[in-house]
Amino acid sequence: MYQIKNFTDNDIRILDNKGAFTVVEYLKDLSVSPADAQMAYFCNQMNIRKRQVICDLSQSNVTVQAGAMQWMVGNVNATTGIKGVGDLFGKAVRGKVTGETAIKPEYTGDGTLVLEPTYKYLLLEDLSEWNGSIVLDDGMFLACESTLKQKAIMRSNLSSAVAGGEGMFNLGLTGNGIVCLESRSPREELIEIILENDVLKVDGNMAVAWSGSLEFTVERSGKSLIGSAASGEGLVNVYRGTGKVLLAPVGG
Repeated sequence: MYQIKNFTDNDIRILDNKGAFTVVEYLKDLSVSPADAQMAYFCNQMNIRKRQVICDLSQSNVTVQAGAMQWMVGNVNATTGIKGVGDLFGKAVRGKVTGETAIKPEYTGDGTLVLEPTYKYLLLEDLSEWNGSIVLDDGMFLACESTLKQKAIMRSNLSSAVAGGEGMFNLGLTGNGIVCLESRSPREELIEIILENDVLKVDGNMAVAWSGSLEFTVERSGKSLIGSAASGEGLVNVYRGTGKVLLAPVGG
């Protein structure tokens, strides 16, 4: 039995709550020196605040990015989440091609797990609103309910491998559950594009996440090299089919 005091009942507000995850935001950073007070004041005015994820393991086991745990209390057990040699090999390969950590610890039990604070914006996405499949841009994954399956999603053409310094694979999640993303833009600034057998072309790495049902390629903006040069554009990210895309107002 445990109690947590002077945490969420302090100068903290709850931003979102879905499944096992609660996102909180510190309204003020009181642990500042006089020399940093001016910067802290203007950071607060511009909504640059520390945010944190609280995981209630009685709701679901959770899988988190390696190194993201700050503290835990109660009946909490940390495991590698590996279910055999084949699973280890698959995760190692997926980690290699997606750039994500190969082993993401899984936390089980019925206690409370708190992740490291961040100045990034924390987004909770329910995969039921993505038809059970979502693909993430590099570095977006922070945590998910362990009911979700992770897999490497290969782009649909080889030109993706060299376009804009991006790799050929992205991390995909499938199933029923919640995933927590780290974004440079707040949820209220993200543009949601819903496609029905249509196409979206984006100049730059602006997509935060997209439906796994979409075909993702990197293509020339014009039909030819001459056309691309004449338009002043080069390669663009193309999302084709039926699904949705979350776009940040500026590229990462």
